[in-house]
Amino acid sequence: MSGRLLRAYTWVVIGWLTLPVVVMVLFGFNDTAGRYNQSWEGFTLAWYGRILELDELTRALGTSLLVALTTMLGAGALGTGIGYALGRYRFRGSGPLDLVMFAAVCCPDLVLGASLLTLFVTVGAAPGTATVTIAHIAFSISFVAVVVRARVLTLDRSLLDAAADLGAGPWTAFWRVTLPLIAPAVVSGMLLAFALSIDDFVVASFTAGTTTTFPLWIWGSTRVGLPPQVNVMGTLLYLTGLLIAVLAAVRARPTRIRPLDR
Repeated sequence: MSGRLLRAYTWVVIGWLTLPVVVMVLFGFNDTAGRYNQSWEGFTLAWYGRILELDELTRALGTSLLVALTTMLGAGALGTGIGYALGRYRFRGSGPLDLVMFAAVCCPDLVLGASLLTLFVTVGAAPGTATVTIAHIAFSISFVAVVVRARVLTLDRSLLDAAADLGAGPWTAFWRVTLPLIAPAVVSGMLLAFALSIDDFVVASFTAGTTTTFPLWIWGSTRVGLPPQVNVMGTLLYLTGLLIAVLAAVRARPTRIRPLDR
């Protein structure tokens, strides 16, 4: 009975979390004639053909994708190095650095956005796309570092010893042994940084200046009505992320070794 209740509770939670996504996908097909896309008026596919009709919305989405891709690469490179160092070595200051990483993950976005804005104003940097990108890299590094550090801690050190016994230097052992082993964690951290960046509203509202990202455009348009194109773009982004997750899960499945024919 307890197992059935747990499964039922799990499906209820999954349904509750999925319900907003279902509503978003559904209203991307709503045949609305007014400015407010809040009541179902009929089914249509017309909005998928008119997805690029609003120039400001398209530019906002393009800005968010550019910032998110740059954040993914920058935070992935920096966070991987920090996570590997924290998981592989013990050095003076590693404890406080580890604490700072977890503190940055737990820091409220409001405090982080205000702090970054103060920093940019102090150094005289004009808010814009560059400052948003720097801000997103700054708070995404910790997430990548935490994921990579957790994977590095579980590595079998005997593999590195075996590589050294076979004549591999430190760099060769890292590129040929360590990096392939931690690659799933690195990719996961980079995808997490991409998702955090394209979804961010609070930090971007402090550091964007006159630059408009996708979440900022949606927030600004709520006062005059959300067009169905927002639902269509959100649906495509969700399906893209779902496809990547499915492909990663399929690739991570262990391969079944066929027995040799006698």
